[in-house]
Order: sequence, then C-alpha cells, then structure tokens
Amino acid sequence: MTTMNNLSESPMILKISFNKLIEQYEILAKSDDEFLAAKARRVLRTQENFPELREGFTDYSLLDKYKNEIGVILQDLFSSVLTNNEIKTASVPFENIIFNSSERFKKIVNTAGKDYELKIKNMPDDDRYIIACTIILNFLYGYNLNFKRPFYYEIPDAEGIMRYYKILYNADFTEIIATDKAKPITQEDFDELLDNFDNIDIWKEKFPPNSYIFKGFVISNMFDVTDDQSISNIKTTLIGEDKRKEEGFMDQFHEIFRSLLGIKDIKVGFSIYNQEEDGFEHVYGVGMNSYLLNNLESASCSDSLCEWSYNRLLKEHKYFTISNVERLFELSKGEAPHIRVLHEQGVQSAIFAPIANDDGLMGILEIVSDKPKVLNSINANKLDDVMPFIISAIERSKKDEENLIEAIIQKECTSIHPSVHWKFEKEARNFIKDDLNGKEPSFNKIAFDNIYPLYGQIDIKGSSEARNSATKKDLTLQLTAVKSILINALKIEALPIYEQFTYQIDNYLKDLKEHFQVDSEQQIAAFLENDIEPMLNHLYDFDALKSEIDVYSSSLDTKVNVLYNHRKQYDDTITLINKEMAYLLDKKQEDAQKMYPHYFERFKTDGVEHNMYIGESITKEDSFNPVYLYNLRLWQLQIMCEMENAYYQMQSDFPIQLDVASMILVFNQPLSISFRMDEKQFDVDGTYNARYEIVKKRVDKAFIKGTNKRITDKGKLTIVYSQKQDELEYLRYIKFLQSKNYLDTDVEIVELQDLQAVTGLKAIRVSVLYHKSKDDKAFYTYNDLMKEIKS
Repeated sequence: MTTMNNLSESPMILKISFNKLIEQYEILAKSDDEFLAAKARRVLRTQENFPELREGFTDYSLLDKYKNEIGVILQDLFSSVLTNNEIKTASVPFENIIFNSSERFKKIVNTAGKDYELKIKNMPDDDRYIIACTIILNFLYGYNLNFKRPFYYEIPDAEGIMRYYKILYNADFTEIIATDKAKPITQEDFDELLDNFDNIDIWKEKFPPNSYIFKGFVISNMFDVTDDQSISNIKTTLIGEDKRKEEGFMDQFHEIFRSLLGIKDIKVGFSIYNQEEDGFEHVYGVGMNSYLLNNLESASCSDSLCEWSYNRLLKEHKYFTISNVERLFELSKGEAPHIRVLHEQGVQSAIFAPIANDDGLMGILEIVSDKPKVLNSINANKLDDVMPFIISAIERSKKDEENLIEAIIQKECTSIHPSVHWKFEKEARNFIKDDLNGKEPSFNKIAFDNIYPLYGQIDIKGSSEARNSATKKDLTLQLTAVKSILINALKIEALPIYEQFTYQIDNYLKDLKEHFQVDSEQQIAAFLENDIEPMLNHLYDFDALKSEIDVYSSSLDTKVNVLYNHRKQYDDTITLINKEMAYLLDKKQEDAQKMYPHYFERFKTDGVEHNMYIGESITKEDSFNPVYLYNLRLWQLQIMCEMENAYYQMQSDFPIQLDVASMILVFNQPLSISFRMDEKQFDVDGTYNARYEIVKKRVDKAFIKGTNKRITDKGKLTIVYSQKQDELEYLRYIKFLQSKNYLDTDVEIVELQDLQAVTGLKAIRVSVLYHKSKDDKAFYTYNDLMKEIKS
C-alpha cells in the first residue's frame, strides 16, 4: 500500500476526501430544478457504496481504484466543454499528487517531454511545516495570517521555450479537524508565534506532528503568465548588483527574452552610447556582446548606422526592426553599415531599441536571430513593457559607474587613508545634513591634534650625477652621428653652413665633456630640432646620404625624437626602484596597521619617502598608549633594514646599478596636522610644528659637522634626532636589531652641520647587514656584499 504523509513531517495528516463536494450535491439534490437535482442524485448514487470517498483515505492507490467514481464526482468542476481551454487540476496540497486534470493541462505537460518533472516553484520546502500551521490558524482558529505567495509552474513548450503558469487554489472542498493530540492555541501563543517564524521548535510545540487531520482536495486553476513573469524576471535580473560579473547572467537574459517573445533562436546584446564621442562602446561583462559593433571595442555612430537609422535611434528615440537582413543587404548593396555588420555575423532578423531617458540616448538594446522574419515590427511591440525597467537599470548603472570612476580617481590620485576616513565621512554626513535642512553647507576643517610623527626615506644616492652622465652619453652619440653626416655632406655639397654646424657641434661636444650645465640639454635639443632636423630633410634628397640618415633616424626615440638610450635606462631604473620599494613598504604597512591603526602616506621621488602619524585622535578610541608609538618606531627601523636588503637583492635586475641610503627622522613632540583642501594632503599646523617640515626637507642634504661628508651614506642607516632621550631610545632598538642580525656593531653618533633655521641636530649611523639572497643565511656589510656580488 502506497500512502501519503510519508514524504515529510507535518502537523496535519492528509486525507483525500470528497465530503465537502458531496455535501454540495446533497443540497442540490433537493433543488426545485429537476435537471440539477437529478444530476446531483446520480453523483450521490455513484459514491454511496464507497464510504471512504467521504471519510477520506491516505492510500493514494485508491485513486486508480475509484477513478471512474471520482470522475463522476468531479465532472461539474471539469467541464467537457472547457477542458481544452482551461488549465485545471484536482490535487492534494503539499503533496505532488494530481488525480484529475483538464485536457489542456495534460497536453502542456506531455509537450514538456518524458523527463520533465512537474514541481511548484516558489514553494519553500523548508517552510512547509510552518505554512501548514498558518493554514490551521486561519482555517480553524480564525486568525488572519497573510502568508500567501504566488505559486507557479515553469513548463517548457514544444520549442523548448520556458513558459510560466500561475496557480490559483480553490480550497472550498477542504476541512481541518483537530485530533486529541492538538493543543489549544491561545492569544498568548499566537503572539509568540508572530515573532518566531524561523523557530521551528516553537511551532512544533504549539502544533505537534500529526495533531490535525486535513480532509478534502484543492482545485488548481492555472493561467499562462509568461509575459508578466518574463517582465518580472527582467526586473529581478536588472535589480541585482554586479550581475554583469556572473557567469550565467547573459544566458539567463537570453532565456527571459526568449520567453517574452516566444522565440527560441534569439540572442541579446547591448552597446553603450558615448555622447562626448558620439559613438557606441562595448559593454564589459561576462558573456556581453554587441551585434552592432561585432568585434570592435568602439565605433562612431556615423560609421555604425545609416542616416535614417541614426535619426530613428538618436533623434526620435524609437526602435526599428530588420525582418530580413539578407534582402536589405542586397537592396543596399552592403553599404548600410548596420545591415552589413549583421550580415557578417550571420544574423537574419533583428530589433534595435534605444535605451533613452529625458537626457538623451544611453545605449542600444540589440535582439537578433539567425532566422529571417522571426523578429519583426509586430512582436517588437512587446518591448514597450520592459524598456522602462531596462532604462532604469542603465540609469542606475551609469550612476554607479560615475561613482566608481570618482572613487578610483580619489583612490589613485587623492587617496584618503583608511585610518582617517571616518573623519571625512563624518564631515560629509554633516555637510549633507545641513544641505537637507536648508542651511548653507560647508566642509569643516579636518584636523588631528596631539599625534606623533614618524618620517623615513630610502633615497637613491647620486641620482643627479647618474642622470647627467646618461644625458651626456646620449647627446654625445647623437651629435657625433650628426657630425658624421655633415662631413659627408661637405663632400657632396660644399656649403659653409655645414662647416658652421660642424663647428657648433664640436663646441657642444667639448662642453659636454668639460663643463656640463643645467641648460646644456635644452640648448642642444633646440639646436637639433630647429637647425639639424630641417637640414637633414634637405640632405635626404642625396642618395649617397640616405642610408646614413636612415640609420641616424632609426636610432631616435619615436616619442621624444632624440637619442634616448642611456636616459631611458636611467628612467627605467628609477621607476623600477620606486615601484618595488613602494610595493614592499605598502605590503609591510598592512601588518603594521593590524598592530595599531595609524595614518600612513608615501611618496615616490628619487627613492621612496613615507610619513606616519599615530595618536588618540586618529583612532577615535580611548586605546592609545605610548607603547604603540615605541612599537611603530621599532617596526620602522626593521622595515628600513628589510627594504635595504630587498633592494640590493634585486639590484642586478635593474638596467643601471645605483646605490641607496636610508634615513629616519625622529621628532619626539606631539603635533597637529590638518588636511589642506587645495593641495589634497595633510600638513602640520602651527609655527613650532612647521620646524618639523623644514627639517624633513633639508636634513638628507646635511653634512657631518666639520666635514664635507653627507650624513646619509650607502650601506648605512641614519637616524636623525635632537633630544638625548631619543638617542637612548633608539640605541636600545639598535641593540635589539643587532641581536637579530639586522644591523652591524659599528654604531657612531655624529653632530650635523647647522641648517638654515635649524640647529642642534645629531645622528646615529650604523651599517646594515645584508643577505645575498632571500635564502642566504650569511650576513654581509655593504662593502663585503659588493665584493661577493662582483666576485
């Protein structure tokens, strides 16, 4: 025996019963209408020998046994006249058991195929127990709980297109009976249940399993709501954020439009309109295509559309269809650009619909098919119902894109560090609040008081000399090549001007060798551009000089039109050093922020500089302790040593081998900083605090007192300070790092030659210990490392 109620736990025992319907026939049997009465008596006679049809049964194999009797009982509900029109079933709620249906329903299910499994959509399996409880509360206890949700079937048609059928239930022929297991439900119980929908244990406590009996059946009337559901699905798909990044987004979009238009062989594409360029652009996203652009990233509107279609889409904002691409391709002789591009892709019919609002065109919706005439001006009218939602989604997308662009610009160009972002956000909220309240909004000053500064730099030693050397080499090579051409030109055409240019080149070569000056490069560049370039154009007419001039021209950089070999090596080296050092510092900073939040910024010059500020006002929490300052100072020393090591381990990879020198500036007094809106950066506040900025700008160029030696030097870490307590503090850190083999033992303390407006500075200098590689366990001083590298 196959019974119901075995599939899942429920507060109700389900029994198929026709009692309520039979009661209706008992009333009709007494009707004055003899036709109705006779018919009712016939139905009553049919079931009178089978009491289980009224009492109810759980063995659904009895449905086959009493198939004929049930058919008679249900004949008024399933009219033979309407059976090919109505989509109707008689079934058991919560169980996928249908025991009678209209012919149209049968055809729909049979068309779906043998493998199709009929299943109600939007019926949450996990909530079935609670849904049954709410039915009991409404049906038996008179409470008004609205838990109705639209249920529907998704059934593919003969073409494989998904169609949607909404289900409306008629429960007139059902009854619910409480058993002796049922507990009385009080108002207090009801109030508790209202706040505990997700707590299944409470529901089971109030409604124990199998404590009620459900007798009867439900009539399901179904309606084809494919158009409405397709529109709803479009809205749902477009509402979701970042949908374009999902793998199945466009496949899902294709299916929705196939259901809406009732056509299997269609695809959907988009192109975005760029008003500034008056052109169309490819939409980026997984599976996104543009059938108007094909493989192009962008194209002007005039190159993509003919005059009529341009006006139709961009001026009138109306869609148009091409029902037969092949025919129009022949008529236009392939000259209409949008017809030509569709023809190249094998498209046979298409719809182009403008996505436009009051501000103008935003993009084009492109629907295409590889079959002619399936897309046409008739079915294109269906787009009227969905275009408002597409327009709304594109408007939101464009706004999101603008915000994203603004965020990227802010991050990359005017970055606000996360540690202080809360302060900017607070002021922005105040700005918005004042604006909404009708006040004159103003962005208040962003300032942080009582914070401690830390500054460090890893500077490229001799960068100016290296660049000058590269410049002299390039200019010498270029001038020498020009001189050679001039000497050969004199043999062909003995003009005094060639001698004068040769004389001028000799003077330039002499100056480059003996006294290269700041403006030498500009003077020579102007000479080459204004005098030599026109002359070479003239000399190119001589066949004997063409080959030499071609070799000369090919040696020049195409962007700057000068010989740029050695300078490019220098520039590439500086760029690589800055990139690698900045990346390392940024990665290490992530760990430092986890120890205690603080403000951090770095700058790329001829090397990498960084500022850090730490204190209570930045963290916004009452958690700052001087130990976090001491920890950050020690971390900074350690990271400077690691950056030195990283640099020399990758030095051989750079085009030019340059040296670096590291320095830290100690300032033991707290200060205030504020954000300068005009410069988009933080700066110190107050006259006294300004001394810190002055020292930062000048100290790395300072000399050791009484000598002509700079305080910074390759292979050494220099710590500049002014107070004795700072000296003692950093000597402790150095001793610790010596124990970790970061630093050597050659500590020296020196005085700095007085700077303009700054006196009394001292410095600790100590050699950094290096490894030849990351895996090398040996330690080297700078000089030892250089010997090892060169050996």
